[in-house]
Order: sequence, then C-alpha cells, then structure tokens
Amino acid sequence: MDTVSDGRMSLTARVSKSSIVHRSQHPAILLGFREAIVSWNSRGRVKTREETMDEGLVVGAPMGHEAMCSNGGAVDEPRRPPTSRAGKGAAGGELMDVEAYAALYTGRTKVARLLFIAERCGNEAMQLEALRMAHDEIKKGEDSHLLRETNLIKESIRMGFNDLADFFYDHGQLGDALKNYVRTRDYCTTSKHLIHMCLSVILVSIELGQFMHVSNYVSKAEQTPEQLDLVTHSKLRCAAGLAYLETKKYKLAARKFLETGPELGNNYTDMIASQDVAIYGGLCALASFDRTELKGKWQRRDSSPGPCNILLNRYASCLEYLEKLKPNVLLDIHLHDHVETLYTEIRHKAIIQYTHPFISVDLHMMAGAFKTNVAGLEKELEALITDNQIQARIDSHNKILYARHADQRNATFQRALQTGVEFERDVRAVLVRANLIKQESILKAAKKP
Repeated sequence: MDTVSDGRMSLTARVSKSSIVHRSQHPAILLGFREAIVSWNSRGRVKTREETMDEGLVVGAPMGHEAMCSNGGAVDEPRRPPTSRAGKGAAGGELMDVEAYAALYTGRTKVARLLFIAERCGNEAMQLEALRMAHDEIKKGEDSHLLRETNLIKESIRMGFNDLADFFYDHGQLGDALKNYVRTRDYCTTSKHLIHMCLSVILVSIELGQFMHVSNYVSKAEQTPEQLDLVTHSKLRCAAGLAYLETKKYKLAARKFLETGPELGNNYTDMIASQDVAIYGGLCALASFDRTELKGKWQRRDSSPGPCNILLNRYASCLEYLEKLKPNVLLDIHLHDHVETLYTEIRHKAIIQYTHPFISVDLHMMAGAFKTNVAGLEKELEALITDNQIQARIDSHNKILYARHADQRNATFQRALQTGVEFERDVRAVLVRANLIKQESILKAAKKP
C-alpha cells in the first residue's frame, strides 16, 4: 500500500491489471483535456500543494526525501517527490485510488486535481475515471467556462471508452467490449456519435447472441433526431430482421429484410452479405406471407425463378428449388435452427393454396403436383384439417378431398336472428331509461360546496 504523507489518509489502488492499457496505444484520450488544463491554468485557480512547494511559499521546506519540520518543531515522515505516484503508476506499480483521493476535496480545486491526474497518470483506466469525475463535478456548477470545457472532457471520455472497446473486440473479449461501447452513450454529443455507438453495440450483441440488446439499440438509433443515411438505414433493417428471426417472428423478420435497400451492398460484410438478406427474407416471406403480400411486396424485389413459381402455382418447381438450397442454408450460422420450421410452413401454405379454389380435389393429381405419394399427402392433409387450416374432409376409399363450405343460407338466418336479439335488448334499455326519467328516479350528482 502506497501512502501519501500529507496528513490526510492512505490511498489504496484498486484498478485491475486487466483493464490497464498504455496511453501510447490510445492517443485519442488526450485530445480534449489538454485544452481544458491550459484554459484552467490561465485563470486564477487554487494552487496545488506541489506548486506551492515549487514556488518556495512553504518556508524552510527541505527538498527530496529529507525531513520537514512543522511550526511546533516536530519532525514529519519523509515526503516523496510530487511526481513519484504518477511515475509509479506508469511503470506498472500500484495506482492511486482516484475516487478516494477526490473525496478529500470540493469545488474548483477538486476539478483541477482530477484534470491534473488525468494528464499525468499515464494509465488509461485512471485517466477515464479522473475525467469522468471531473465532468460530473463541473456539471454541478454554473461556471460557463467550465461548462464549455466539459464538452471537451466528454469527447475525450467517449473516445477513450471507444478505443478500449475496440481493443477488447480485436482481442476477442466481447463482454468487455460491449460494456465499454455501452459506456460511451452518456458521452455522445452528436447524433453521429450515438449512431456509431448503437451500431457497435448491435455488432457485438449479435456475436454474443444477445438479441434483446439488438432490438433495443436498433430502436435507439432510429429515434435520433437527424435523418439516417440509406446505408445506415439498411444496416438497422438487417439487424432488426436478425433479431426477429432469432425469436421466430418470421413475418416481422421478412418485412425488415425486404425493407433493406440495395444501398447495403458490401457495407455490412462484418455481419451479413447481400445474398443472405435475399435468402433470409425470401424464406421468411414464403413461410408467413399470404399470396397477396407475396405478390405485392416480394415479387417486386426478387424475381428469381425458383421461389416465384409458387405465385404461378408451379408448386413442384418451387419445392424442388428449395430442396436444392437446403444443404447450404443448414450451414448458415443464423438460419440453421429455423430451416425445418420454415420449410414445413412453406409446404403447408402451398398445400392450402392448392386446395382453396376447388370443391373437390383428386389426391392422385395433387400428389403428382407436390412430388410425393398419396399416402404421405393424405397424412399432411389430415394434420392440416385437424389444425383447422383446411375446411375439408377426405374420402379415403376414392382418394378425393371434398371442401367443406359453409351453408350460406343457414348462416344468413343465424345472423338475422342475432341482429333481432341485439335490437330487442337495446330497445328495452331505452324504455327503462325513459321510465326512470319520467318518474324522476335518476340520482343527480351532488353539487360541490
């Protein structure tokens, strides 16, 4: 434990070695607070103890490690040179507990000491902590000069956290990278800074599989006051689509992927490629959109011959194309867990669409259209009928599917009867109210005194 022999207390270093990054690796941290210190020193601030000693204001104070005598003649403990602690921190020894040290002071001298530590300590973790505390202290006051200087400090802190996050990301420490990217949020002063922070958090969150963070930070980026450029807009749409895909909200995922513009190009290859957007969006759309949505949204975006065959009732060609694609999508990092579900939904929608226009369907012809046998098709139809997705019945002997259309005449009578019941109830309610008014039985609201 290092001791500062100024009659106050001992300060213990608590900065972990894992968070220490040498200042020379991140020169951006010094960009703002150097100006702040020059401006601060140009005004009449409270001098530090070390500066007072240098100017000879402490009479009879010996230099170096010699003993210093107080007014009462007692001998204090040897005093270290003013730069000993900063030098030791830069050399990798124990570091100052900045929070405990700053707690000894208030007002302008507290800010001055924190800025001085930030410039001299030589350790980025300590620099960020000192700058953060100086920023918080300045915000408590009303000094217009300091308020201007706090913007420089905020930018230095933001760049420092961002450099730390980049360092951790490059070295595979994704958890630490995410924490430092998130910390930059409080120090963003422009919409550009905020969008950069959101995209960084989104990138790391997707790699960590934390898709709740992805959705949250997509929303934060979209709520920035400035209009987003087309590339950023497309990036956010892709990220939102991946988040919906992970939660199996395939219809929402399809919409987000289909809203991605061609401006994306190769600008997001550290996350997704353009062909991935087309495949993800196409499969999700086929599995969740009805025929009208497919024709209105997807066909304008993608006219590839395989999937579009489903719009032309060429079910066998479409399903054959998807089967050829299946081995590749099973190896996709984001899509592999959803392939079986999506393919099953696509096939079921094709079967439902095939049977919808007809009163009866020959199962032999239908099996030929779907490249399957009658027994297998019959089982699929049974499952869809049980799940109430197809209103029909199967003639297993003749292998015919009969549609079960509602009796329109009976349905009309039932609606008429229900309308009569509702009308009678409303008339009775009106008559009761009219009688109550006639007999003056309605309670009036009490007047306020």
